[in-house]
Amino acid sequence: MAVEEEGLRVFQSVRIKIGELKNLPSYPGPNKMRDCYCTVNLDQEEVFRTKIVEKSLCQANNARKKSKLRCKAGASSGIISKCETSPFYGEDFYCEIPRSFRHLSFYIFDRDVFRRDSIIGKVAIQKEDLQKYHNRDTWFQVQHVDADSEVQGKVHLELRLSEVITDTGAICHKLATRVLECQGLPIVNGQCDPYATVTLLGPSRSEVKKTKVKKKTNNPQFEEVFYFEVTKPCSYSKKSHFEIEEDEVDKMEIRVDLWNASNLKFGDEFLGERRIPLKVLRQATSYEAWYFLLPRDNGKSLKCDDLGSLRLNVVYTEDHVFSSEYYNSLRDLLLKSADVEPVSASAAHVLGEVCREKQEAAIPLVRLFLHYGKIVPFISAIANAEVNRTQDPNTIFRGNSLTSKCIDETMKLAGMHYLQVTLKPIIDEICEVHKPCEVDPVKLKDGENLENNKENLRQYVDRIFNVITKSGVRCPTVMCDIFFSLRESAAKRFQGDQDVRYTAVSSFIFLRFFAPAILSPNLFQLSPHHPDPQTSRTLTLISKTIQTLGSLSKSKSASFKESFMASFFDYFNEQKYADAVKNFLDLISSSGRRDHKSIEQPILLKEGFMIKRAQGRKRFGMKNFKKRWFRLTNHEFTYQKSKGDHPLCSIPIENILAAEKLEEESFKMKNMFQVIQPERALYIQANNCVEAKDWIDILTKVSQCNQKRLTVYHPSAYLNGHWLCCKITSESAPGCSPCTGGLPANIQLVIDGDRETERIYFLFNTYMPKLEKMQEACGSKSVYDGPEEEEYSTFLIDDPQETYKTLRQIIFAVRTLEKEHAQYKRDKFKKTKYGSQEHPIGDKSFQSYIRQQSEISAHSI
Repeated sequence: MAVEEEGLRVFQSVRIKIGELKNLPSYPGPNKMRDCYCTVNLDQEEVFRTKIVEKSLCQANNARKKSKLRCKAGASSGIISKCETSPFYGEDFYCEIPRSFRHLSFYIFDRDVFRRDSIIGKVAIQKEDLQKYHNRDTWFQVQHVDADSEVQGKVHLELRLSEVITDTGAICHKLATRVLECQGLPIVNGQCDPYATVTLLGPSRSEVKKTKVKKKTNNPQFEEVFYFEVTKPCSYSKKSHFEIEEDEVDKMEIRVDLWNASNLKFGDEFLGERRIPLKVLRQATSYEAWYFLLPRDNGKSLKCDDLGSLRLNVVYTEDHVFSSEYYNSLRDLLLKSADVEPVSASAAHVLGEVCREKQEAAIPLVRLFLHYGKIVPFISAIANAEVNRTQDPNTIFRGNSLTSKCIDETMKLAGMHYLQVTLKPIIDEICEVHKPCEVDPVKLKDGENLENNKENLRQYVDRIFNVITKSGVRCPTVMCDIFFSLRESAAKRFQGDQDVRYTAVSSFIFLRFFAPAILSPNLFQLSPHHPDPQTSRTLTLISKTIQTLGSLSKSKSASFKESFMASFFDYFNEQKYADAVKNFLDLISSSGRRDHKSIEQPILLKEGFMIKRAQGRKRFGMKNFKKRWFRLTNHEFTYQKSKGDHPLCSIPIENILAAEKLEEESFKMKNMFQVIQPERALYIQANNCVEAKDWIDILTKVSQCNQKRLTVYHPSAYLNGHWLCCKITSESAPGCSPCTGGLPANIQLVIDGDRETERIYFLFNTYMPKLEKMQEACGSKSVYDGPEEEEYSTFLIDDPQETYKTLRQIIFAVRTLEKEHAQYKRDKFKKTKYGSQEHPIGDKSFQSYIRQQSEISAHSI
């Protein structure tokens, strides 16, 4: 779901790593403990919540006790005692941002023994400042949360100054203040009943007027006008309203305050304010604009207590994507990379050479090639070239090359469901049961038995090893085709090594797929949060063992650095496990293997709790709202009371005709969408805007595979005998708005090819100096075949002439696209008005954009 602009789609996304809190003040109680969690918010709308870190401050006392007991042992073994006095989260969160926002905020909460949540503080980063912290760990000071500072939304105002002649012939100047509407006001305690107060402030005067209260909406339409007398009536006037004394105007302002009408005894809640000086009317009799609401300036001094700091790594991305034809030349150049000889001279390989990190290039390349069904020949080509450059079979695919990163990304995209059905059940059990599995004698807790722990760990390893080695028939076909190519290339290159055909595949499927998923299940959607320390240690030990069992090394015990792991490995019959690994690798790298059965198996696409409105299937049924567990597979869309219950309703995929947003005014509820069926629509409310977008996107992809899919729909509900959007009374009337467009796509791999090409263009443009230096290197190597100059030695250039030809095409395509982007920015700059609904007064990111464009225009003159 992109923000549509003229001839362009704008995508926003954010990737966040929430590290830890430090110097958090202790709880003001006898035990000093806090149970803390952190939320991620777009303005004030929560879109993610970390796990609760319990007794985080109590760990200091435990650490101190253990440090005294193990002081001598630690000194001799090299262990350094450390008192963890702050909660560690280690959480990763990614989302597509479906709307405009002003702040990316992080709220820190504490949960007490009665399970009540109290807020400790927050970190708020303005949108325009996100690039300053792009992709680097930063400590942010936690600030106090003041009710008067928690504002969001915008207000639309009009001011008009006029001369009025009274009945006595006297002339005075009156100000008309029109409060038109507001958008995006915060919802306080689950409701928003807003009203506005309008105050004229001047020397020794203050006059206040108030709008009506608008019930159950955070987008109120006021359309009320208030009149204020600016100057006193006089019998004559030597000056017109344009010539009112400037100092008199400068001392006057209009203040508009937004409030939430509350039934609580301590009064109405403040939502935000805006002050407009009357000097804006010096040059014109009227002024109309949208304004961002601001915190209240009530003269209070902010608390300066130290609340600690939060470590974050934030990557905010904004993609401006043109229509498909703009990318034809660059896209075609990339997609033919597999056919270029040598492949090192191809556009895709060149991108890997100039990017600072190979993964930076691998992510958009893999997604682009997957989208167009060309990932296997591309990876086969670059893998074969890498194998031919490898001298020792024991080092095959061991580096972080473009090949390795592309295969990693392909497995992560294509193999996500494979991981779910293979590992998730046992990972869930490990996270819930908390069996002790520590096998390091130094780290044993009081009361733990080493032999019992070894047996617990061995049972987990055996179960996971068995589910992996018996899962070959479920391995996705695209992964099997890649593994077959790796196997063939390695066997051909190292004909004297009988095991290389296995190690070439195991280095990916075990080392880079299963082992990382076990180690960090939250990064592979196997767990919603980073596991607790004990579970994390258990998963680390399992991951190490599985990685070693799958490596087929000659001496597995010797592959462990820790003596306790080598001792633990004596539990395993190496030959038995090696045979099982080889059988598994043979199956997933077979050229004739195709998993026809898996096509018929239900694939879980998404699930979670949401609120649904009764569909009215019963004649006298109540049209109420209830919380239900929703589940979408490639076969059906169901909901039940709780996870695991029998479905209360099942909608076959072929009956989903469309999935669209539902206008908020239908039920005065945010984040609602509708799943349209032949006879009725199911109205659902998601927990936040990000979740609503995710559900709409995946349901839209499902419905796009339906030949009966709708082309038009009603954006509002059918209530009180008519459609709220078009006022038509017939419930069966065709829709009045076009459905969300797009071509049918693979349900599991929802990829936008144009967006990925735009990302690749951005990378090429960013690294243009390197492209030009690589071009110089090609020219140098073409005429001089001696030792490489040091500044050119970082580039892999097998064929200077072919590489030079590719570079020339890349640079031309990138510069052509850069001209289109520059022209679009110039056109937008000319058309956009500061103070419009899209860019209200106070939009600092747009103010910065205006300054940049003004500087560019000045330089171009």
